[in-house]
Amino acid sequence: MTAPAATFGDLDVDPADKPRLVRGVFDRVAARYDLMNDLMSGGVHRLWKDATAARLNPQPGETIVDCAGGTGDVARRAARLARAARARRGGDPARVLVIDYNAEMIAAGRARDPAADPEIMWSVGDAQRLPLRSAAADAYVIAFGIRNVTDVAASLAEARRVLKPGGRFLCLEFSRPTASAVRAAYDAWSFRAIPAMGERVANDRAAYRYLVESIRRFPDQPSFAGLIGEAGFRQVGWTDFAGGVAALHHGWAV
Repeated sequence: MTAPAATFGDLDVDPADKPRLVRGVFDRVAARYDLMNDLMSGGVHRLWKDATAARLNPQPGETIVDCAGGTGDVARRAARLARAARARRGGDPARVLVIDYNAEMIAAGRARDPAADPEIMWSVGDAQRLPLRSAAADAYVIAFGIRNVTDVAASLAEARRVLKPGGRFLCLEFSRPTASAVRAAYDAWSFRAIPAMGERVANDRAAYRYLVESIRRFPDQPSFAGLIGEAGFRQVGWTDFAGGVAALHHGWAV
């Protein structure tokens, strides 16, 4: 029996091939990844990540998994908030585990002021097979990464596995604008401006064309919330940002 195809942008590909294809994209863009995020969003992604870290509410002594954490934008925010909470309340330092499938992204993250956030630990790993024991983490966050995995349901199940009962799940991802006017403007910007910007700044139009296409094929907010619930999370919901251009999904492990 033939395995169902995985998505790679607008293409349907063999699931065995998708990890290699995605790795190739991020190998090529790692050095300019943070700059491109600022240019593509006008810096707004920083506000979305601030909101995500605040909702994560990291506390002293907690173990927090930043899956597909890339260069560590969310992890650094979580580490700062955990240090602030520790200064107020005391307790042990938090541990923030950045796990990303792409070694080039991890290397780029480690190179950014490595002594600034001693709570952060970096490792290469697969969102579908995390190198952690079950019920090891107090919170799990994945930001702009889940649409790149081969099997979204498997990665959600793995998030549930590594969380303690009552653990917090957060997923920040590009989503579906809820207003037709916003959707039309966003589509025009995405398909015309972002690949051209990728070509000029990162010398890679194809990589940024893939990133735009992968957003379009990702489930909308209600559909993705259903997948989170099927993975064993409760009180699932989401908050739209910029009219649904991005959405922060949340749930509790039970």
